[in-house]
Amino acid sequence: MKKSSIIKGALLAVILLAVVLIPLFIGSEEPAAEGGGFYGTGWALLPPVVAIALALITKEVYSSLFVGILMGGLLYSGYNFEGTVLHVFQGGIISVLSDGYNIGILVFLVILGAMVSLMNRAGGSAAFGRWAARHIKTRVGAQLATVALGVLIFIDDYFNCLTVGSVMRPVTDKHKISRVKLAYLIDATAAPVCIIAPISSWAAAVASYVEDGSGLNLFIKAIPFNFYAILTIVMMVGMAIMKTEFGSMAKFEENAIEKGDIFGGKNPYANTAEEGEEQKGIVLDLVLPIVVLIVSCVIGMIYSGDFFNGASFVEAFSNSDASVGLMLGSVFALAFTIIYYCLRRTMTFRQTMECLPEGFRAMVPAILILTFAWSLKAMTDSLGAKAFVEGVVKGSAQGFQSFLPAVVFLIGCFLAFATGTSWGTFGILIPITLSVFPLTDPLGVVCVSACMAGAVCGDHCSPISDTTIMASAGAQCDHVAHVSTQLPYAVVAAAVSFVSYIIAGFVPNALIVLPIAIVLMIGTLFVIKIVNNIKTA
Repeated sequence: MKKSSIIKGALLAVILLAVVLIPLFIGSEEPAAEGGGFYGTGWALLPPVVAIALALITKEVYSSLFVGILMGGLLYSGYNFEGTVLHVFQGGIISVLSDGYNIGILVFLVILGAMVSLMNRAGGSAAFGRWAARHIKTRVGAQLATVALGVLIFIDDYFNCLTVGSVMRPVTDKHKISRVKLAYLIDATAAPVCIIAPISSWAAAVASYVEDGSGLNLFIKAIPFNFYAILTIVMMVGMAIMKTEFGSMAKFEENAIEKGDIFGGKNPYANTAEEGEEQKGIVLDLVLPIVVLIVSCVIGMIYSGDFFNGASFVEAFSNSDASVGLMLGSVFALAFTIIYYCLRRTMTFRQTMECLPEGFRAMVPAILILTFAWSLKAMTDSLGAKAFVEGVVKGSAQGFQSFLPAVVFLIGCFLAFATGTSWGTFGILIPITLSVFPLTDPLGVVCVSACMAGAVCGDHCSPISDTTIMASAGAQCDHVAHVSTQLPYAVVAAAVSFVSYIIAGFVPNALIVLPIAIVLMIGTLFVIKIVNNIKTA
């Protein structure tokens, strides 16, 4: 065992050394900041590729992300030691932690962690678990309830991940659903739902990339063509009803059912307090704070979009700042929750204050990974990844326009997977697509939808995606286990979506293509179930 570990470590070291040194001989020592040999080339995507490969090989995400950041610093500085150190910290870590938007998201996470801790300590989660035990009788019901709650919370993916996780963990644990399956259900109802919801922070982000104020209208037109998002929801519901799993997820589920081991091994949240005063807590102790949080976040988002200064609701949501809105909404919800529990005498004021650092500690893994993931994106931005992708897309737009939606979908998948960001992918691909097609062209609408679907798909698969990280945090499971079990599911939905975009390139009519796509997805699930039955026979 020790010998194999040494061999594996030596092989990994050789690969790392090769990856670091090859660009040095092929590229240029001129700094990328000065338009050197690495800027605007395929090398700009090397740092995230290195980080992802290391995370999947070593099963350790923190060091993998940092090595990716370091690789970006080396390429940016032309392998200059001082330039590398300065860019990694000043241009990367310090830069992203100085960004107001990022800080707002981190504050929101800390407050949400504190609220989850409060609800657990007050017994709200335990009370909901008792209620669910009486009303949700089966594993299928528990999975469908998780999907339904995820669909209902469509405002923002961060909010969705952590809220659905905290509410549904007691229910899925009782029915012996593995934490990685819960993480998949959370992740698959976060970004995929937000990207087809007109009233969401994602709709606001997409609309901001379109000029003349027609962004929201374009977003709504593109919804029926967002095959990946729609088919992911169909896939979740279909697999729950058919009671079938595949890939490594099947092993985790089998382990949970037969042995009661919902973690399948490693539990990074083992020290997080989950116990509450079960007899004191009531369902309202969980439901009311969450309802107030939802309402407060909606008000916070329209406030940030100048709703109270005369803007209409739609305009305010389109112009909203998700970071500011979620932060303000969560602050008011936290204050309400503390006062509510004190008035109910469920907890003393001192006990509520003890929950604040507990909530912060619970969010430390997610905050650390997010900080590194943002820093990694800063590296790819500084290396001109946008310029490289723009050249690839424009080069592929000539000669086979009917296949362009499928091509754009693949490019969106790869870019979001490599960078770990959907919104960054929107910012790169949507303006390029709109420069190729006018808004009046039906194929242009399909291509914009393919941009969004590809971005969500890549984000869904990527281990460095903030939404994927939040889903792991919401389910409180090992992050690498979540990524490895979710990947086969996402690939199946992506494959059916790719075929659907080929059809849509020739027949850009949602009334025809969407039903075909749904039938293809359901048919694929039946084939998977049949294959599983043959294997177990």
